[in-house]
Formats: sequence, structure tokens, C-alpha cells
Amino acid sequence: MQLKLHHVNFSTERVDDMRAFYADVLGLGEETSFNAARKTDEGYAGGVAFMTDGAMQVHLAERDLEIGFKTGKGLNPLDRGHLAFRTDDIAAVKTRLTDAGVPFADFGDWAMKGWQQIFFYDPDGNVIEVHEVAEDAIGA
Repeated sequence: MQLKLHHVNFSTERVDDMRAFYADVLGLGEETSFNAARKTDEGYAGGVAFMTDGAMQVHLAERDLEIGFKTGKGLNPLDRGHLAFRTDDIAAVKTRLTDAGVPFADFGDWAMKGWQQIFFYDPDGNVIEVHEVAEDAIGA
């Protein structure tokens, strides 16, 4: 099982202002191909800007305080944002979390086509995402 830092997600009420800041002030480019992979009809249709430096990404997502209710999950990854890791073996990550007694919310293939996503809290309450991407998915 390998983990690699993939993106930081900031939840915001000002996606366009944040996009402009990260592009104009910090010089990040926008990863527009991810828009085609979004699954907006399954619980999250908010605005998102996918920014990148070519290696790491910053996802700027419109805050939605009702995601937990809409998805029936006990965790909302779009309340305060989250840190995301990519893995090559999501099943091994789930086993590791279970063995450690860390509860997680399995969102499955929810927000992005071909991305199997789980979310959980670190000891300080920060939301962590781990996802595995299918070989033929956008962003693989």
C-alpha cells in the first residue's frame, strides 16, 4: 500500500475569488479536465476550481453544510475542507484503519467518476481523504 499526497481541499463561499487568487497571485494553473469527471448529480453540485502546480493540487470547493445529510454519511468533507492522499490499494487502507479502530465514511465512487473515496478524522478532528483512482479515470 502506497500513499501519496494528492491535494488540499479548501471549502469556501468564494470559489471565483479563490480561483483568481491561486491563479493570479500564486501562479497556479487550472486543471480543467477534472470538470468532466465530476459527478454533480450524486450529492454535490457545488462549484469547484481544480488548481495545480503541475504536481500537487489545490481543490477550491463551494462549502456545503448539508453533504452529510444528502449522502447519509456521518462526515462532511466539504464543511472545513480536507487533506487528500492517493493510494494504490484502498482496501488495504480500510483494513489498516479498521485495525487501528479509526472509523471512516466510505463514499465510494461519489464525487469523481472512477475515484473510490473514504474520509476520516485525524486525532485533532481534521478531515482526511484517501482515494484510489481507476486506471481509465480522468486524473489517473
